Amino acid sequence: MRIERMTHAGLDGFPEVLRVDYRSPKDGYADWTLVRPSERAELWVVCLHGHGSHGDQLYTRPDIRDWWLSRFLQHRVGILTPNLRDNAWMGPAAAADLHELLAWTRNQYRVKRFLFFSGSMGGTGNLIYAVLHPDDVAAAVALGAASDPASYRRWCRTQQGGVVHEIADAIEESYGDHADLYHRHSPLKHASKLTMPVYLAHGADDAIIPVDQSQRLANAMAGRPNFIYREIPSGDHDSPLADGDAFDWAIARLEA
Repeated sequence: MRIERMTHAGLDGFPEVLRVDYRSPKDGYADWTLVRPSERAELWVVCLHGHGSHGDQLYTRPDIRDWWLSRFLQHRVGILTPNLRDNAWMGPAAAADLHELLAWTRNQYRVKRFLFFSGSMGGTGNLIYAVLHPDDVAAAVALGAASDPASYRRWCRTQQGGVVHEIADAIEESYGDHADLYHRHSPLKHASKLTMPVYLAHGADDAIIPVDQSQRLANAMAGRPNFIYREIPSGDHDSPLADGDAFDWAIARLEA
């Protein structure tokens, strides 16, 4: 990974946040991430953005900023929020970039553990990355996430247009029509690799990512001591984002 520059991100109210521009070692793709260093160098949160957003979502979307960022700051963790090729749905290139980015962050800031905390596409990415590189993930929180890119893409195509068709386009752009890639990047197919603490939550009436995406993974992981699944009755796609227990549950397992 070639770092091209580090500058202040220019976010109102967050002068300490830096923007790091880099080139992917995989294909030279130009991308960026935001980093917020902390005196608690050993533990960082990785927060991946949702579909249609960018690496600054944690700081610019008011509800997520209020629900999540305040918790992160309270625990004095470092924060990494990658842009990660925009709407890549943790395809092979995005996963390779994130692996390099975590290695750079670990070396630059002496990080020992990464807690992944994200929702929607970001939560999906948490789960996918955790089965690809479990040694990089100390704990994973996935709120309103998909657990199987192949079946989720097929479901999106059965719907009446709208954002879910845009999501299907994005998934196909990242994965092509390669069945082996879909299988390799399926948390559901590789649930045995999710040995770290995992917290899932999903709205029962989610119209963007159907609840069965979490239900099937929850069934595959049932009975594990470091796993919890919460389903929100009548909840929509954004409902689990406000789950006030998710971060506390995950960090308690890392601080025990």
